Amino acid sequence: MSDQKLVVAVTGTTLPCFRRLTQFSALRNPAWRCNPPILSVSSLCMTSARPEITSPEAASDADSFDVPGVEDGAAIWRLARDSKTLDLNSSYSYLLWCRDFARTSVIARSADGEPAGFITGYVRPDEPRALVVWQVAVDAAQRGRGLAGRMLDHLADRVAGDAEPGSPVREIETTITADNAASIALFSAFARRRGTSVERRVLFDDALFPDGHPAEELHRIPLH
Repeated sequence: MSDQKLVVAVTGTTLPCFRRLTQFSALRNPAWRCNPPILSVSSLCMTSARPEITSPEAASDADSFDVPGVEDGAAIWRLARDSKTLDLNSSYSYLLWCRDFARTSVIARSADGEPAGFITGYVRPDEPRALVVWQVAVDAAQRGRGLAGRMLDHLADRVAGDAEPGSPVREIETTITADNAASIALFSAFARRRGTSVERRVLFDDALFPDGHPAEELHRIPLH
């Protein structure tokens, strides 16, 4: 991802039916209501992030974290739009995400119940131990409280607990451009809290992109 966010928008990977996505994932557990969707969408893109400065410990207990429903799709679309830095996809695509990948995503709500942030993610079908974080955003009024880090902690714990016996989620993956200091800081801090490290390598070289997009580096964080 390029241009980073003072929110948190995090780059993710791509889905085959989606623009700029080259790998599609689906959950293996039919109870998760996250079966692979039949998509004809051509507007899903990678994301970018700006810094959310405060650590998760500084946050308010008033925030709650939920599995998003389709009724949250419009709010998630607005949060992505208002971030000004995320690649905004169609409102339809967010509705599909909230239906098909809800258990691997999270929506944060403030004390008044209003959506304050979200993370979208999915489990790779050919590597069910890997949770790919695709987009992260925090409402402008909620920034500076460590909300992005807390959403990431919550999602990692939930997905690890939900995973099928014998194939639990054991790592977090995301892709980030080399100049995206905010996203790098977010995931580096997550790794430190988990007492682990970040493994990095180029996943999509810039030559693969038709529009001048910089190379996307894979960041893999083992979960201990």
